[in-house]
Amino acid sequence: MLGLILALQFTCVSAEEPTVPAIVASTALSIEALQRLGLEANGLVRAARSQVGIAESGVISASAYPNPVVSVIGGQSEARIPAALPAKYQRQETVAQMIENPFMRSARIGSAEAGVEASRASLNQVHADLAAQLRVRAYELLLRKEIALMEASVFDLMDDVRRRVKLAVEAGETARFELIRADTEVLNAASRKEAAQLNAQRARIMLIQLTAGALKPDFEIDATLRDPVQLPALEVLRQEVPAANPEILRLRAEQERTRLRIDQERAAIIPGVQALLSNYHDSQYNYYLAGMNVTIPLWYQRRGEINAAISDAARVRETLEYRQFEVGQLLEAAWQGYQIAQRRVEMFEGGIIREAELAFQVAQTAHRFGERGLIEVLDSQRILRGILADSLQAYFELQTAAAEIDRLRAHYPKE
Repeated sequence: MLGLILALQFTCVSAEEPTVPAIVASTALSIEALQRLGLEANGLVRAARSQVGIAESGVISASAYPNPVVSVIGGQSEARIPAALPAKYQRQETVAQMIENPFMRSARIGSAEAGVEASRASLNQVHADLAAQLRVRAYELLLRKEIALMEASVFDLMDDVRRRVKLAVEAGETARFELIRADTEVLNAASRKEAAQLNAQRARIMLIQLTAGALKPDFEIDATLRDPVQLPALEVLRQEVPAANPEILRLRAEQERTRLRIDQERAAIIPGVQALLSNYHDSQYNYYLAGMNVTIPLWYQRRGEINAAISDAARVRETLEYRQFEVGQLLEAAWQGYQIAQRRVEMFEGGIIREAELAFQVAQTAHRFGERGLIEVLDSQRILRGILADSLQAYFELQTAAAEIDRLRAHYPKE
């Protein structure tokens, strides 16, 4: 990029090119390190991780056995004719234990375990989305910084042109109209330079926001827009994405949970049994009693709950089928975007930039010898600037498409 920017300098062909010192920041982070930092600091990730803990606690609750119920009743009985019978003290202890339906218990535990898988898939989705956002925002910052550098170089060029034109006007070699045109170009370049610097600062702030302030204000990114992109072949991705996409995995876990909920509601129809053990004491006798309570679903057999569970399972199934199709189409679109960006990058690297640089150098040399006017130099400069900006955008779009594909296949630095 440095060679392309220096081509914009309005200097003689034989002039020595200035050297730009490399900026080495102690806080430079790679893209992977930036993603890890964001995944650790972002509050949404922590909230999703807490949801996994809640779901795991639900498995403990679903696996617990019902507690026994112990009741103690005591009192004193007195005859209505006290002289006939003396007063008696009575006490009764009863223990009731619900004997759980094994089919209902198994379905309840399985449903809770499926909920854990769904929560983990949701956490994975948050990770993949945030990692992709961090990657895109990081490369956007690099894009904005290079555009700001390019616009600063254009401003220096226009200022130098204005200075030369002013000297020519004062010497009577050029009409004053040329100076007015040069002043306009300087103001336009200054406006673009300021806007580019503000856009770079805004991109930096957005990265700090995604990392919840964990980044230092003067952080640097150890990467470039031209970083190589390595992706599997499309056929491999078509097999990998449906098996790894977090949303599809979540919906599959939801589908399993709704299926087990149907089994749970149907198992609830089976009569429930409660075992009873009672001990009765009075002044003359001790009674030991055993029995059971049976809940018979005679009038209501949970048709409402069963139908609701069936409808919910149908909803999840239809959502899963649609999301599988949609994710497949998102993959195809992202792959096409990746191919287009790759073709554009190859096109710019194939010689378009060199030709624009050569045309600009020819125009400025001809202008220096009075063979061309200022308008030809400005036109060639605009063409070169537009080609440079388009090339930077193509590199950014290539990285963006790769980030989207990695998001769909949940490819990010794992904890």
